[in-house]
Amino acid sequence: MTAELVRGQNHPLSQVRLEIRISAGKPVVATAVLGDESGRIHGVEWVAHPGVPTLPGLEVSRQAAADHRLAVDLDAMPEAVHRVGVVLALPTGVGGPAGFGSVAAPFVAVTGLDGAEIATFTLTGLDTESAVVALELYRRRGAWKVRAVGQGYAGGLAELLTDQGLPQAHRLAAEINEAVVRGLARSVPAPPRTPDGDRSRQTAGSALGPEQSGSPYGSQNTPGQGAHGAQGISGSPEPAQSASASAAGPIDYSHPRRQNTAPPPPPPTAPPAQPGEPARPVAGDATGWSMEERLYNQVWGMFEDLARSTAAYRSAVDFADTRMEKELDQVLSDPRSRIGGQGDAAREAAQAKHSRLVDQAREALDRDLGQLGAEADVVEPALPAAYARWDNPVWHAYRVPMEMPMALRLGDLHVPESEPLRIPMLVRLPLERGLWIDSGRTGSSDGLFADSHDMRRLAMESAVAHTARLLAVHPAGEFTVHVLDPAGSGARELSPLVRSGVLAAPPAAGAAGVAAILGQLTERVDLVQMAVRGGVADSLPPGFDTAQQLLVVNDFPHGFDDRAVTQLRYLADEGPAVGVHLMMVADREDAAGYGPLLDPLWRGLLRLTPVADDHLADPWVGHAWTYEPALVPPGSQVLQQVLTQVAAARTNYS
Repeated sequence: MTAELVRGQNHPLSQVRLEIRISAGKPVVATAVLGDESGRIHGVEWVAHPGVPTLPGLEVSRQAAADHRLAVDLDAMPEAVHRVGVVLALPTGVGGPAGFGSVAAPFVAVTGLDGAEIATFTLTGLDTESAVVALELYRRRGAWKVRAVGQGYAGGLAELLTDQGLPQAHRLAAEINEAVVRGLARSVPAPPRTPDGDRSRQTAGSALGPEQSGSPYGSQNTPGQGAHGAQGISGSPEPAQSASASAAGPIDYSHPRRQNTAPPPPPPTAPPAQPGEPARPVAGDATGWSMEERLYNQVWGMFEDLARSTAAYRSAVDFADTRMEKELDQVLSDPRSRIGGQGDAAREAAQAKHSRLVDQAREALDRDLGQLGAEADVVEPALPAAYARWDNPVWHAYRVPMEMPMALRLGDLHVPESEPLRIPMLVRLPLERGLWIDSGRTGSSDGLFADSHDMRRLAMESAVAHTARLLAVHPAGEFTVHVLDPAGSGARELSPLVRSGVLAAPPAAGAAGVAAILGQLTERVDLVQMAVRGGVADSLPPGFDTAQQLLVVNDFPHGFDDRAVTQLRYLADEGPAVGVHLMMVADREDAAGYGPLLDPLWRGLLRLTPVADDHLADPWVGHAWTYEPALVPPGSQVLQQVLTQVAAARTNYS
């Protein structure tokens, strides 16, 4: 089955001898760049282009063309080569289009030698870019995969090659264009449209809704972390346009058999509903290119449905209240209505009308809740480990994954009108902001209050559960956890992480431990930032840990001086962009001694609580969602079993 990739998605390759087919509608230059493990091009001899079309294991077209076929033999690649980037560029100086936004969205397919498509990618959303890295074949642990990239450069080939660390980028770009101009007369024209519209595609029209700020689903511009509360997804195929419309801007091409915004939903597995009955829910019946993505989108849709249904109910009740108040005011403002039973009758009529409107609204809400409840009953057991509660049987079949999942479950969400219905709270990975586990006094949704000692204990247990889940969903060796416990107050709760050996080092204690860990991570952020900005990622020190890093901080501000607080703020602000994440287990009142310095930190992190609390604001429809943490059931050994497997995988990886 062909995998239709979206930008950033990867797919395993089961064959080593491949063809890469390109269709662009206008003549483009197809080149291939070889990279080492860090993606760096070692020299011009690592680039296959029309002037030098063959390299070991690789052959590209000798001229600009509307269609290309590139031959790749991954087994013939030199050992130093770990990446093969497929690059498309518009020829310059020949009167052609200046940017990909004015041509058909290029289509790239990776096929076997028999022509069967393995993976495809449509490069949508391009505008002024004149060169683009379409996709990348890369080697990981001895196996090859393909990743859809779609990264464009307005400065053309020279800028693209410079960005990949080639010192002779401008000279090579000029040589490539010279070779293209010489062979342009032999370029293959765009093929005429065939009856079935083969290789004419529409531009994906998927539009992602706004992200939340302080809302249940995080703060990134990707489907699912903008929240079900603050995000929505709307996207449908754009109408077909003729080529004559190009003067008005980018052209959208329509393919009668291809839908690029999302694949068709899988066929339902449940029997069809009887006439008059609501449709029976099926796990994974949302759109997506994998079951994981379909389940993610289905959970997202359930959140939106619950938000809309609850908003409609509350709006109807507000309308009924306002209408009754208005009618009662009219009755009481007329002195004649106060005589006899006229006023009482008017009041009873107004109250009856109010009750009727509220009952109608509640009936509609209950109908929606019943359908969502039935959907939750089939979706919850089908969720993968990253999305599942700790009591889901999927954890008993847990194996350390080979790929990082799309998202992670941090807990459940519900609103008062739907007390039994829980929607998984998923955040996208990698995390784009840290977490604040609130250990201060707070009221739970059922009115119970925990004392300070209990809250700190519950907060650490919650932090350990979140940390264990983050470790469990990442491949071996790709997630490293550091712990600061200056006073040692979290030793009991941290014992599952310490005993299993999944931590990078024992929890750091005292002011010296705080300074050492913060200094190490601050230096790491500085080094990676400099390497990325300078385009010299391969210059990082030997043995540098490239895994994502998580710093868990307990007992704040014990053991912290002003310098340590400044470093903490720096890690929270700059760390996520280079793979360093923060999890604070703290009480905001304890940090008040630092004045306004830490207030942005508290506001910038995603605040979670160890008990049910309705603190998550949803700007989309104005709800306050009640959050319940994803905790391990009392007496369950699942956490220790999972951590044992993670530790064993880390040992084997090392």
